[in-house]
Amino acid sequence: MARFAVAENAKRRLVAELIELRLPIVDRTQDSQFGLAFDLLSSTDEKVVTGHEDGVVTLDLAESDDVRREELRVALDEPYRTLLGHFRHETGHAYFHRLVGGWSQRSSEFADLFGDPDRDYQQALDRHYNAGPPPDWSTRHVSSYASMHPAEDWAETFAHYLHIRDTLDTAASFGLAPAAGAFDLLHLGPSRFDTLIGMWLPLAWSLNMINRSMGRADLYPFVLPPPVLEKMRFVHTVIDNAVVFTETQPRTRHAQ
Repeated sequence: MARFAVAENAKRRLVAELIELRLPIVDRTQDSQFGLAFDLLSSTDEKVVTGHEDGVVTLDLAESDDVRREELRVALDEPYRTLLGHFRHETGHAYFHRLVGGWSQRSSEFADLFGDPDRDYQQALDRHYNAGPPPDWSTRHVSSYASMHPAEDWAETFAHYLHIRDTLDTAASFGLAPAAGAFDLLHLGPSRFDTLIGMWLPLAWSLNMINRSMGRADLYPFVLPPPVLEKMRFVHTVIDNAVVFTETQPRTRHAQ
């Protein structure tokens, strides 16, 4: 139960942010084929693979154990691995169907930025784990895993957008970032993405330096080159446009 509680806490933080961002949360009772749902299962009892399929996000509860999760992070040569990161990434796959896949114009823009989402996934997966990422992946992708397939590039970029928005909101709450970084004060729109990133970059740099001062690894060990920022701008625009179709409701700030 302890591992479930850790995962449930991360899931609730995700859901709270989705609400703050005004993203539509469509569950299985509303859409039995693609509605959002969560399966929290443990690989100590059965074979479990963290992932997403048709709106269902599966998380391996074994990763609630810090030692197990760190072993996987090192084995996969990842700079960052958390339960919240898993939830944000896998939910990104669900929102691709909800916000991009069914819109012809967005699908075209997506293909221009990320590539063909219908590219053979198994082939891409095999190539990634057999040959590794391309040497120049860091110039075009937010992570090496994002270079595997356009679907993973979207999910990774979506997750990082959520990382940035939530961290900015928390920092603004404690006076560590401009008040405009808060969920309830940042007026969105295409041009506001630059403002968002303008607040994020110095904050991320400062937080990394603080961690280094304590002998810890960087809090945000990622670089955002121009191609990644353009992909993230697309995510920002898609989320911003989704707000138009979401019923207006009072904002309730979530616990930090």
